[in-house]
This record gives sequence, C-alpha cells and structure tokens, in this order.
Amino acid sequence: MNLDHVRLFIRIAALNNISIAGKELGLSPAVSSAHIGKLEADLGVRLIHRTTRRVSLTEEGKAFLPHALELVDSAEMARASVGAGLINPQGKLRVAAPASLGRLHLIPALTNFLKKYPDLQVDIYLNDSVTDMVEGGFDIAIRDAELHDSSLIARKLAPVTRVLCASPSYLLKQGEPKTPEDLINHCCVNLVGLETWNFDSPSGPISIKTHNKLRTDNGEAARDAAVNGLGITLCSTWCCHKEIQHGDLVLVLENYKLISKTAIWAVYPSSRLLAPKVRAFIDYFAEYFSESDYWDKGIYGASQS
Repeated sequence: MNLDHVRLFIRIAALNNISIAGKELGLSPAVSSAHIGKLEADLGVRLIHRTTRRVSLTEEGKAFLPHALELVDSAEMARASVGAGLINPQGKLRVAAPASLGRLHLIPALTNFLKKYPDLQVDIYLNDSVTDMVEGGFDIAIRDAELHDSSLIARKLAPVTRVLCASPSYLLKQGEPKTPEDLINHCCVNLVGLETWNFDSPSGPISIKTHNKLRTDNGEAARDAAVNGLGITLCSTWCCHKEIQHGDLVLVLENYKLISKTAIWAVYPSSRLLAPKVRAFIDYFAEYFSESDYWDKGIYGASQS
C-alpha cells in the first residue's frame, strides 16, 4: 500500500473532489484518479463513489478513513524515530486558527518556525468559525476560547486576559462608567456571541446585557471600531495591548474583573497519534506564547498616563 495514495484518499474524503485534492498534492486529475484506483485495487474494495460533479465515500471508504489517518501519522512517527530522532519533522501541516490571533501572532512567528523545520510546509486557514478538524483534514487547530469538546485533545498555550476599553474621545463625550450597571447607558462594540459581559464583585457575579452600537465577528474590527470612538468594547489583551500602550484606547471599569475561562489552546483529534510535525508545532508555540506576558505588562500604567 502506497502512503502517498493513502494521503490522497484522506484529502478526497475531506474535500469530496478528486481534482482539488490532487491539486493540493501537486497531482493532475488523471494521476489522482489512477492513484485512487490503485489504492482500491490494493485493498480489494471500492473506497469512493464517483459522479461527474463530486465523489463520496462508500461504506468501506468510511470504515477505512480513521485507519488511513492513523496509518499516515504512524508512518511519520516511525520515520522520525530513525536515527534517534535526528530526522526533522517533514511534510505538510494543516493548521486552523482564529483570524485575528493568526494574523497578529501566528503568521509573524512562522518565519522562525519554518527556519527551524525546513522540511515542513504549512497550510494555515484563518477563520473565526469553529472548524470541524476531521472533515477539514486539519492536523491542529489554535483556539482562543473556553473548551467544551471532549473529543479533542488540548494543550493550553497561554492564559487570556480580557479587558474593557474605549477611546479617550468616546469617554470625553459620553463619560466613563463607574459600575457595570452604568454600561446600559453606553454604546458598545461587541463580538458576535459576547454581547453579555460577566463581572466578579464582592456581592457575587454581575451579568450585563450590553447595547450594540456595532457587532462583528472579528476581534481586530471590534478593536478598531473602539479606537475610532464607536463605543466600549471587550477585547483580549493580545489584540489591544499596543493600542492601550499608545494611548489609542484606555481601560474601563478596571476595578471590576471580567469573568472568563478563555485561553489559547492547541487542539487535535483524539483519534490521531501525535505526529512529529504536530508535536513540533505545539512545542514551538508553547514556548512562543510562554513569553507573551508582555501583552499584559504595562497596559494598566499606560491606560492611566
């Protein structure tokens, strides 16, 4: 059984398209079809249904898919073990990540990562929607969230601090809220799904349903809207620390701690072995994010200056 044929099958299963899957791997449609035909001949079963528009997995194909994933990962681990681990991780690493976090922090850090592992290629997909990793064929996902899905194995890369902030011009015009309850009289810029802000207080948790002046699915867009005076926003310090340090944003309600269990996580499907390329990525970014405490350093003093 040819592992390249198995890798092609995995991508076809994710994309339901032989041509597109083959193109990702540098193969023509004709060669891709031939490779799948050879894999089916080796296994003695039909793996996919072919039509003029798309393909789908047969029952045998669905049964083979999880084994195909483990087969490829096992081969990579076996290859890396030769020579006491002297062989660098190699191949293509498919990563899903939130758009803002990816653009601001992952992309800049990939330069040194790829210098360290020159035999790796990275496909990184930036999307704020929660991605189905198996269906999308992703090796790893970075998430800025509170995790609930027990079907994933996760490693915490960094805690996340969230703050409320607004531009000096907005606060000059509208005044500064003194308590969470004052927020009902203010315009707020919200991320979709984070319209209710939860605070800790001596008398117990306080939940405030905010009034949207603007709602968006992108953290940088919410931050920039606040910089431009549209209202108060809830923002992670990894996204807004520079704007606070530069005075474009100032902290609001500093004495009231936001309740949040959000962190930056690296996750991968529990059905897979931890391939060398995945381990290399996780270890690299765990170290990278361990030095990210500068996100919080100095922003409180900067906000008051």
